[in-house]
Amino acid sequence: MKDFKYWKALHDSGKFDLLGDDANGLLWLKTKSIIRSKLIKEFCEQYNIVLVAKKQEGKFIELFNLFQGDTEKYNTLLDLFSRKENSKQLDLINTKQLTSELFKLKSFDWGGDYQNALDKFLVNQYVKKHQSFDALQTKFNTEINEAVKGYVLNSWYNHWSSILIEHIFKSHPVVLPTVGQIQNVDFFIHDIPFDLKVTYFPAEYIKRKRKENGYPVELTFLRKKAKEAKIEFDKKAKANDIIYEITEKMEYRNDDFCNSVLATLKQERTQILQDAKANPKELATWLYNNQGDMRFSSENRLFLILIDSKNIHESWKLKRDIEFLAPTIKSYLDNFDAKRKDDLKVNFSRKGKSEKYTAYGDVIFVVKEQTHK
Repeated sequence: MKDFKYWKALHDSGKFDLLGDDANGLLWLKTKSIIRSKLIKEFCEQYNIVLVAKKQEGKFIELFNLFQGDTEKYNTLLDLFSRKENSKQLDLINTKQLTSELFKLKSFDWGGDYQNALDKFLVNQYVKKHQSFDALQTKFNTEINEAVKGYVLNSWYNHWSSILIEHIFKSHPVVLPTVGQIQNVDFFIHDIPFDLKVTYFPAEYIKRKRKENGYPVELTFLRKKAKEAKIEFDKKAKANDIIYEITEKMEYRNDDFCNSVLATLKQERTQILQDAKANPKELATWLYNNQGDMRFSSENRLFLILIDSKNIHESWKLKRDIEFLAPTIKSYLDNFDAKRKDDLKVNFSRKGKSEKYTAYGDVIFVVKEQTHK
C-alpha cells in the first residue's frame, strides 16, 4: 500500500490526475481538506477519534493512516462532514447583498499593465525609472494611486464574484466541496478533483481561429469598412476601443451597409464559438499550453468561459450576474454523468520544455447573446 509520502509527492508535483484515479489518493486529498485545527477537532469529536499527534502535519499523517484502514468507510464520513461544513459556510454569506455590492463596480480597469504583479510593475515603472524624488512624488496623484486603486478594486471584484460562482457549484448534489483550502482543488465532481478557473474567451485563441478559418483580422476588417461607410473613429485608441467604437456607430447608423458588416462579423464570431463548443478539449488544451510561466500548473481544471457576444470586452460583468450563470452551470452538472472520464483527459506541454503533462479538463461556456440583427 502506498504511504502518505507517496501521495504528498504527487500532490506537490501537481499530478492530480494520478491522485484522483486512486481511492487512496482521493482519500489523501479529502483528508487534507479538513486539516485545519477547528475542522480536525470537529471531525474527531463527531466520530469519536482520539489523536496522539500534537502538530498539524502529524495529525494529517495519523488521520490518513487511520483512514486507509477502511477507505470506503472514511471516504463516506469525510463526504458527509464536508457537505455539512459547506452548508455552514454557505449560510455565512448573504448572496443577495454581496451581488448588489459587486454591481457597484462600474469599470474593470487594472490601472496598468502589470499582469497580476503589481509590485514588479511599480518597481520597474517608477522606482527604477525616476532618480528625482520630486518627479516621483508627482506620479502619486497622476498614476500610482490609480494603478493601486485599479488593482485593489479588480482583485476585490474577482475574489468575491469567484466565491459566489464557486458556491453555485458547491451547492449541487454531484459536487463534493472542499471545506478547508487545498492547493489547486476547489471541489470534486464524481470524485474528480477540479480547480475552477473563471475566465473569458481568449483573444489570442480567437485570433488564431480567425486565421485558420480564412477570416480577416477583425480590426483591419472594421477599419476598412468604417472608411467605406465614412464613419469617423479615434485612430489612436487601443484596438479593443476602436472595434467597440466602430461597431457601436454602425449599430446607430443602422443602414443596409452597416447591418451587413455587423452580420458578417456576428456570423464569423458565432462560427468560432460554435466550433469551440463542439470541441471543448481543443480550447482546454490551448488554455493549458498557453499558461504564463509564473502561474504554470498541471492540476485538473474546469474552465468557466464567460462571453458577452455583443461586446466581448464587457464579459467581466457576467461574473456578478449569478442568476444568469446558475442555469448553465446547473445544467452542466446535471449532465456530468454522461461524460466519459477518458474524454476529459488533456495532454499538454510547457513552452520551451520537453516534459509532457496530463490532466483532466473541461470547458463550460456561458454566453450572453447579441441583441442586434
